[in-house]
Amino acid sequence: MAEPDLTLTASLRPAALDARRGVVRLHPEVLAALALRPGDPVRLAGRRVTAGIVAPAEPTASTALLYADDLLLGNLGLRDGGQVTVRRLPVIPARSVTLAGPVGIVAAVSPEMLRLALLGKVVTAGDDVSLLPQDVLPDAAVRGLVEAARRSLANTVGYAWTSTLLTVVAAEPEAGALVTMDTVVGWEHGRATRGSGPIGQDPNGRPAPAATRDDGQARVDRPAEAGAERASADLPAPEIVEPPAAPDVDELPGLRAQAEQLTELLDLGFHHREVLGRLNTTVSLGVLLTGPAGSGKSALVRAVAARVRARVRPLWAPEVAALSNDAAVRRLRETAEAVRADGPAVLLVTDVEALAPADEPGPVSTMFRQVVAETVRAGVAVVCTTGRPEAVDPTLRAPDLLSLRITVPLPDQPLRREQLTVLTRQVPLAEDVRLDEVAARTPGFVAADLAALVREAGVRAALRQKVAEAPTMAMADFTAALEVVRPTTMAASTLELASVALDDVGGLHEVKETLTESVLWPLTYPDTFARLGVTPPRGVLLYGPPGCGKTYLVTALAGSGRANVLSVKGAELLSKWVGESERAVRELFRRAREAAPTLVFLDEVDALAPVRGQATDGGTTDRVVAALLTELDGVEALRNVVVVGATNRPDRVDPALLRPGPLERLVYVPPPDGPARAEILGAASRNVPLAADVDLATLGVELDGFSAADCAALVREAALAAMRESLTAATVTAAHVAAARTRVRPSLDPAQLAALEAYAKRQAG
Repeated sequence: MAEPDLTLTASLRPAALDARRGVVRLHPEVLAALALRPGDPVRLAGRRVTAGIVAPAEPTASTALLYADDLLLGNLGLRDGGQVTVRRLPVIPARSVTLAGPVGIVAAVSPEMLRLALLGKVVTAGDDVSLLPQDVLPDAAVRGLVEAARRSLANTVGYAWTSTLLTVVAAEPEAGALVTMDTVVGWEHGRATRGSGPIGQDPNGRPAPAATRDDGQARVDRPAEAGAERASADLPAPEIVEPPAAPDVDELPGLRAQAEQLTELLDLGFHHREVLGRLNTTVSLGVLLTGPAGSGKSALVRAVAARVRARVRPLWAPEVAALSNDAAVRRLRETAEAVRADGPAVLLVTDVEALAPADEPGPVSTMFRQVVAETVRAGVAVVCTTGRPEAVDPTLRAPDLLSLRITVPLPDQPLRREQLTVLTRQVPLAEDVRLDEVAARTPGFVAADLAALVREAGVRAALRQKVAEAPTMAMADFTAALEVVRPTTMAASTLELASVALDDVGGLHEVKETLTESVLWPLTYPDTFARLGVTPPRGVLLYGPPGCGKTYLVTALAGSGRANVLSVKGAELLSKWVGESERAVRELFRRAREAAPTLVFLDEVDALAPVRGQATDGGTTDRVVAALLTELDGVEALRNVVVVGATNRPDRVDPALLRPGPLERLVYVPPPDGPARAEILGAASRNVPLAADVDLATLGVELDGFSAADCAALVREAALAAMRESLTAATVTAAHVAAARTRVRPSLDPAQLAALEAYAKRQAG
């Protein structure tokens, strides 16, 4: 019996969370008519035939539309819209998939990592696909693998992994094949496609050509695990993609000290063992290499290995951890035997926390420790990399395992300047380009992020100068790229930075001056504090009545200080599970140190750190307060990180946090007086066309008891009053303001305000 089908109109869904993941959305009634369930594969026929994974659209969506992103519409040949015929597909696991992509992606992404990025997607030969994992409808069994792929792609490729497009050169079967863990996935040898420009364009902004094959034959990489040999024997002979050329150490600014340390160790262990023998000693070649994602850990190992004439055999830990216990043990033993037969060799294990987790040791991690010990004793170097050293089993640091730890730090401003110089060495820069300024505006950026920034600036420059004979990259291109490229270390930041500075905050002159000294100076001029021998404040507590601008002040600080911002509500860190809240605090400050200079904003801090001994939550908040004190005033220094807390109940915050050391500066944010209210009204109405009869100075005096939020609400209500009178209104008049005053009432609580003012007087002495 033939599957039913329907013809629908394609509609672009640009802002969907499932964009570029091969997902189409249909009205629930259409799903029922086609006997489809969420997650089923479907055949899609437009000008081209492709396939996708179906998901339900909102109940308010149209039953006549098929919702898809621009990538899927491009695969259908319907970028301008059109009719699509939808039909259910049987689930057919793909035997093999061969792809082509940008040269840098082909060099950096292993076939195993590529397979996890495609896991759960339905592919068709000739389609474009992205590296974004299909995490909209993931199977529970592979959810962890999808997360591992996301972290490792960010670590290996940097920001570019979210926008890179690949071409499916060949698939078996050719249409509608589901990528599984048994699919043999690989790169086509010697082929590369466009870079990471806009969909349907090459990096220079020109329309991208359709993917073609050189010889009509699919070439796949050698199977990576035992399940892959089930692929049919009539496939063409596998062809190995040559590993990327090792970079030179001089191309890795900021890593020269680490490179020298690793070079001395490997050179001694590989080429001067006779000296060790004469001294009757040995050397352990186990190294744990830690550093933020994208900081160049793997590139460092390849560069040093090339310098000491050693081979590098990579092993991606999440891919091995995804196998069954028996298959993982077999894979580890085979890899160890192969690397020991390579002569001077380095076993490079990336994301080692997946194989040796600190909290869930098992038989695979036990076997991994044994393999590391045997390999090191055999004279082979084992270098394990991780961006989360706290998640690695501490027993791996034993003297006969990974005895040496090398840390790759987050680059500071001078180092970012040096990295930008290397990255733009072959780039024609315009005279107005100021790399010092770019370096100052990129706190938290690692080498991979800076490379993505230069690449994005190049795309902007190419779009501006499509017909220029000698195009150049201008400062405006870097400025535009900075609006798009965010540092990898800030991927989970919860605060969107607005283009607002302290000068845009009305009134509060003394408060702004105090915050400039306590927050901006330590983040902007750390060298000055060091030169004068002064320890900058670690934290500031903003307190005051609701609606008086505490959060807005922090937003302005973020816009003024050229620092990364981590924002968290107090209650967001609390968990009912024992130990999880303290872990969340440690993770927050670990991210802050990695992204330094960083401003950590703790909103509603009274909910996070109440007075100890008075809670009824089983001691959770008491332990959180202890964790905060450890981070803010513990043995480990908190360099280039400033914490700003905000509350309207300072009396409920644990006193230990308010002493000198943690949140030592208490700043009272009072309700605005008449002149301050006039300034707030002026800032709120900056883009509002006020009539000449609106006197903001007089209005500010009259609005006694209004908070900053009330003043902003009054301006909005006056504009709405003008719209109610006429949708063609050109100005907001005094009559509209008078009408708004009948609707907007002051929100300040006199009792709470009196208590806060009394608290502020006590703090003042």
